[in-house]
Amino acid sequence: MILLCSIHPLCAQEATESSYRDRIWISGQMNWISQLHGEFPAKYSGTNSLVSHGENITSRVFTLFTGFQIAKNTEVFFDMETAGGGGISTALGLAGFTNLDVVRNPTLGSTPYIARYMVRQIIPLSQEMTDATRGPFAISKKVPVRRIEIRAGKFGTADYFDANAIGTDSHLQFMNWTVDNNGGYDYAADTRGYSNGVLIEYWDHDWTLRFGEMLMPTVANGLKLDWNPTRARAENVELERRHKWLKDRNGTIRLLTYFNHANMGDYRQAIAQTTTLSIPDVTGTRKQGRLKYGFGANLEQELAENLRVFGRWGWNEGRYESFAYTEVNQTVLGGGDFNGQPWHRKKDRVGAAIVSNAISGDHRRYLANGGLGFLLGDGGLRYGRENIIEIYYNFHIARGTFMAVDLQKIWNPGYNQDRGPVLVPSIRLHFEIDKQSWLGKTE
Repeated sequence: MILLCSIHPLCAQEATESSYRDRIWISGQMNWISQLHGEFPAKYSGTNSLVSHGENITSRVFTLFTGFQIAKNTEVFFDMETAGGGGISTALGLAGFTNLDVVRNPTLGSTPYIARYMVRQIIPLSQEMTDATRGPFAISKKVPVRRIEIRAGKFGTADYFDANAIGTDSHLQFMNWTVDNNGGYDYAADTRGYSNGVLIEYWDHDWTLRFGEMLMPTVANGLKLDWNPTRARAENVELERRHKWLKDRNGTIRLLTYFNHANMGDYRQAIAQTTTLSIPDVTGTRKQGRLKYGFGANLEQELAENLRVFGRWGWNEGRYESFAYTEVNQTVLGGGDFNGQPWHRKKDRVGAAIVSNAISGDHRRYLANGGLGFLLGDGGLRYGRENIIEIYYNFHIARGTFMAVDLQKIWNPGYNQDRGPVLVPSIRLHFEIDKQSWLGKTE
């Protein structure tokens, strides 16, 4: 029977079509997040404050992912995206902002843009193969156990660094910036969260070492990248160790360091230049070639078939201005998630996390003297750590369709004990489809 099928023209045609389909990836996703908050206590407000009166707003992100395997070990990807709507207070006033989907510059509008274009080259270092999960950034179903992977083009630094199976995806998991990412990781990115660069990874059985050289924006939170790497750039290094220290339970530890070179301002210098009649302005102290560096740790661990926990720690030097992600100089996070198998809803998931963010002495004195960052600035500051709790329940409605309810409570928003706390409930609707779904089957 097998022999007859292998030589029959119809079987050969089906095999060819299947092989061709396996070389293509096409998928799309749509994500809507509606958030609101009521009035909360605030002794004063400034230019970059979270507004203290009630507000509500909806964000939306639509993405088209495409990829093609042009040779056995070579793949290319091209993604288009549009982001619209907005976040509460136009994404100002919080270091741990409540919606990762929000573009930090609301004036950009919803015009479609190129999110990613890149090539992936696999260099085999062994004959032994292992199964690989196909997705929008990887097409091969099998890859060498020992290999080098090289990616070049435009992509998100956080697509590959500081990933976590429990807290990374704002479309199906948590929504807060400093829960889905390490708040202390000021990773290279433009306003929309993307950069251009090169990523090199060495993969072995239970560990991976990755290095990325990325472009930095020309100004803090800027859309334009500096294309001169001798002047501005970011080095990122991460070691990932996969283990089963608990019997039959997967776990991963990631250790991260990064070095950003850019045209950065100096909080200390800005304060020193302030007169009794003026307020500090860190943008007036910018100097090309300054170095901001930091470290991070990231862990995830299965405890049972349907229970996982995770945590992050991050720190960066706090003299030079926060530049690309958010205004955090130190963070610590813990949390977990649980699927709905016990109540016969295996594709549902509930998660909870608590994160505590902090800033350096120079950074807090700058804000206390009335200075503005690209996200924060209440006109004054009675400093306290910004502490956040987030819980969510993600409902699986139908194939590729999910709805989530989410609640976040923030103490000392913007590190200010004179404001808050504030409660932010959210509703999220997520829809996704890929080419396999169109063909009536899944991966």
